[in-house]
Amino acid sequence: MNRIDRLMGILTTLQSHKFVTAEKIAGKFGISIRTVYRDIRALDEIGIPVSFENNKGYFVVQGYFLPPVSLTSDEANALILVASLADRFTDRSIAKHSDSALQKIRAILRSGDKEKTEQLSERIKVWNPTAAGNNYLSEIQQSISNKFIVSLDYTDTKGQKTSREVEPIGMIYYTDQWHLIAWCWKRNDYRDFKAKQIGRLQLTQKPFQKKDHISVDEHIRSWK
Repeated sequence: MNRIDRLMGILTTLQSHKFVTAEKIAGKFGISIRTVYRDIRALDEIGIPVSFENNKGYFVVQGYFLPPVSLTSDEANALILVASLADRFTDRSIAKHSDSALQKIRAILRSGDKEKTEQLSERIKVWNPTAAGNNYLSEIQQSISNKFIVSLDYTDTKGQKTSREVEPIGMIYYTDQWHLIAWCWKRNDYRDFKAKQIGRLQLTQKPFQKKDHISVDEHIRSWK
């Protein structure tokens, strides 16, 4: 990778995260910490406002936006394939946003690539013979991102129905379905809710009350 491509890659990485450490940049691009420092200075010299916060890392100052990126045809094709899986592995609440994002991606492609991606989209289909659930995945994502409590009705494997308020910490796809992992105030513990068994879900505006949530990785490790 030449230096120009690396600088653009570092900028994209910075814009994709709130903070990025020098060590993470060095590992991602296979360069030394000293080279990271030089590259950050180079970005600053061409007018890109990169700042640093102790114990957190580098970040691009809020308000700076990179002009629309130029995708290669292979990158666009990869995104089309991923978008096509939304109908099978998510629900309509996610699929509609995936379709919208794909249209924006096509808008920045060269005319020749646009035609190719349209033809490819027509030739890639994912067959889904069953319903994908109750279309709550988008609201669950919002709850996780904004740390808002969710109110839901749930039917367990024994057919018992309960109403609960939960604090979602993440989503996991296994056993061929989505699971919501959340702190349940009814049980005062973390619970695994199958998304397809949620009968009603409402995203409240109430912030999380529990301040020391575990991570999804920690939850998965507890299975062992």
